[in-house]
Amino acid sequence: MNLLEIKLLTKSFPKPDGGCQTVVNVTDFALGEKAQVALSGESGCGKTTFLHLIAGILKADSGRIAIAGKEMTALSEPQRDRLRATTLGYIFQTFNLLQGYTCLENVLLGMSFGPGVDRAFAEALLRRVGLGDRLCHYSNQLSGGQQQRVAIARALAMNPKVMLFDEPTSALDPEMINEVLEVMTDLAKDGMTMVVVTHEMGFARRVAHRVVFMDQGKIVETAEPETFFAAPQSARAQQFLSKILSH
Repeated sequence: MNLLEIKLLTKSFPKPDGGCQTVVNVTDFALGEKAQVALSGESGCGKTTFLHLIAGILKADSGRIAIAGKEMTALSEPQRDRLRATTLGYIFQTFNLLQGYTCLENVLLGMSFGPGVDRAFAEALLRRVGLGDRLCHYSNQLSGGQQQRVAIARALAMNPKVMLFDEPTSALDPEMINEVLEVMTDLAKDGMTMVVVTHEMGFARRVAHRVVFMDQGKIVETAEPETFFAAPQSARAQQFLSKILSH
């Protein structure tokens, strides 16, 4: 069963000269239950906009997005918000924790938009991401990696069917990246359905079922990780890997 199905999806933005720039033009994309996809490509290729469309944060110009059998693109904005709250977990590049609230309070507040507040479950989620000893710490008392793990716990509190990660380690110092990737790896092992925008190629090779490569808003290549890294088919993917793997 596909939890996510996309057909003929487009999104454009106006340009200063009065024209339009197409940022996303995805003909076909599907994500099966318990699958993990790594979404890759150069900065500015449309990855984040694509994720925002999936989540209903942005409204598509045309096309179809179905999540767990429900048509996101046919819904009003309040209905999209509700579907997102009950179906999707979204992890941003920045942590977006509420200042002046503890780790536990951040997770509990997230729960209030979904199935209901459950303190024991919130505490269990924070233990799951390695923060059982930080329940009463405020965000300004946490490292960047710890804050991102609180954000992951908050998203999991909604019991999402699909988790969307938008370069979740890009704002972290190098020594904090692994602690977040380890949590994401554990989620994948537990069967969480995930789309991960990432430049962490080691993570993509190790965890993803598929690597999807975007260029100029289009999906130009889809392959299993070993195939993608060993023998990318498109010239753009070859150029991208030659640059990113040389560092």
